[in-house]
Order: sequence, then structure tokens, then C-alpha cells
Amino acid sequence: MPLTKDLLHPSPEEEKRKHKKKRLVQSPSSYFMDMKCPGCYKITTVFSHAQTVVLCVGCSTVLCQPTGGKEL
Repeated sequence: MPLTKDLLHPSPEEEKRKHKKKRLVQSPSSYFMDMKCPGCYKITTVFSHAQTVVLCVGCSTVLCQPTGGKEL
């Protein structure tokens, strides 16, 4: 009986759905991104899973805010 699922070469869609520790090559799901302020056009580096409100350095506009998750 042949193997129907190739464990060494999983599809990219299948790898994306797995938990970060159960992937073939472990990698985090979070990332850093550069956000440009719509008011003053300054670029700020923001963590994708930020737990606090991130304000613009130039004009104090709210760039991103947490949507939920663990309570501090």
C-alpha cells in the first residue's frame, strides 16, 4: 500500500495552516513591518503582534492597536 501523503514535501498551503512548532522547518508566525503615517509620512517599524498601541513619532497619530489576546 503506497503512502498517499508526502511528508518530506508538503504543499505550501498545508505548511501555512500548521502550528509554528509542527512545521517541517520551524518559523515564527509574527513579523516586523514598516508603517507609513498617513499624516506626516514618517516610517515606523511595528511588530505584527503588538500588545500596546503604537503612536507615530512625529504627529502622535495611532498607527496600530491590539485587537485582543492575552491580558497583561
